[in-house]
Amino acid sequence: MGKRPRSRSDRTHGHTDRRVDVGVRAEEELFAIIEGIAGEPFLLILDGVQDPHNLGACLRSADAAGVHCVVAPRDRSVSLTDTVRTVACGAAESVPFVQVTNLARTMKQLQDAGLWLVGAADNAVSTIYDTDLTGPLGVVMGAEGKGLRRLTQERCDFLARIPMAGKVECLNVSVATGVCLFEAVRQRLLSHDK
Repeated sequence: MGKRPRSRSDRTHGHTDRRVDVGVRAEEELFAIIEGIAGEPFLLILDGVQDPHNLGACLRSADAAGVHCVVAPRDRSVSLTDTVRTVACGAAESVPFVQVTNLARTMKQLQDAGLWLVGAADNAVSTIYDTDLTGPLGVVMGAEGKGLRRLTQERCDFLARIPMAGKVECLNVSVATGVCLFEAVRQRLLSHDK
């Protein structure tokens, strides 16, 4: 039994991680999504996450935490690929994912709409445990390795860090996202109980 000879097109188009933009919401839909939220908006903003496994895991955590929408830039970040959908375990279909042209401009518009933006940054003085994560909120997470870009960091209302007790300097972006989102969930639950 002979194998079929491989062609050049097999090498360039044979992968399974093609871009699948079904489910990516248009930038214009973002504020309609926010207006349709009953209660206080809770958003996740991802600044340039490029690994599909990380985006899938972030979407999964966002779904579990009750995030209303995930926002990411259109350029220099991964979209909803097959891998993202697989890792997200259904969250890519349940959490609106909006890609925007200019993240800094969108963040300003979110602030004008009443959201507070808290960025995770290793150089922050306050920890996420010392930062108020209640009310209309956007949690802003940076890219793998680089963290938040300068302009994104400057656009945040507050910066907060995850305290690290070990020798590693930082967590993987998907793990850090889960930690930050669920600290926000904890605080929000406590504020509703008061």
